[in-house]
Amino acid sequence: MALSVAATSPAPAAEVLNVAHADDMGPVIDGPIKRAVAAQLGYTIQGPAESSSLLAQLIASGSMKPDVFVCITASPMRTVMKAGLISTATPIARTSMVIAYNPKGSFGERLAASGNAGATPWWQILETPGFRFGRTDPITDPEGRNIVFVMQLAARYYHRPGLADRILGANPLNPKQIFDGTVLQSRLQSGELDAASGYRPEPSSVGLPYIKLPEQVDLSNDALMPEYSHAALTVKGRTFRPEPLIYYAAALKGARDPARAEAFVKWLTQPEAQKIFKDGFYDPIGRSQALRA
Repeated sequence: MALSVAATSPAPAAEVLNVAHADDMGPVIDGPIKRAVAAQLGYTIQGPAESSSLLAQLIASGSMKPDVFVCITASPMRTVMKAGLISTATPIARTSMVIAYNPKGSFGERLAASGNAGATPWWQILETPGFRFGRTDPITDPEGRNIVFVMQLAARYYHRPGLADRILGANPLNPKQIFDGTVLQSRLQSGELDAASGYRPEPSSVGLPYIKLPEQVDLSNDALMPEYSHAALTVKGRTFRPEPLIYYAAALKGARDPARAEAFVKWLTQPEAQKIFKDGFYDPIGRSQALRA
């Protein structure tokens, strides 16, 4: 008996909303958000997941023309604003930097107990000779820069001068610690690393434990910018400074259907979408304000 296979046609352009989004938010946007939009709003979300900074450059230059842009931190959005393509960006979620660790590793039990009274603190455990710590490249990945900021702020917060160098190495580009972001969590899970930096949803989504850092250190609170401003990193002649880890969404002025793009951004702030973000281990925006051109 011959089997007939029905061809699946792509959704018509009018039924597709192109959403260029930060790669670290890919699992939630390409998963539950996409399904909810299809079921409730009746159209399909498509679009690239990439570094927020790279997406901003492509959009600002005209090389990419999405309907909606979703990024982490304000700088990528301001790049697109300066190009005259966005007037307002809405905060939709927030995250924090954490230290994820392998619970079965040599330091797992000590890290799990590090927050207890009288226990060895996390930063002192990470300073232990032979500790295997992983992070991403601070030149190409904002998350790689953020962990450098975290360690600088931790040195100040815990009154431990030199802490960042002792944990990360004197060279911020220490090749022994730097891995591609696509393999960092898998190396941690396999036991090749004892701990690794990450945004909170990353270890949470795969069931890895993590150390929650003080908000004076974890870059989660935009009200603490005066404290965060004590950190800085210069690589290849360019100086970077911390930004609060707020996610923003904005409709592009050249969107194919401006009303739909604006409605989607508004929907991201509503209870249904906010529950999806919460279930995906993102935090609410708190007092974060919209960005305006």
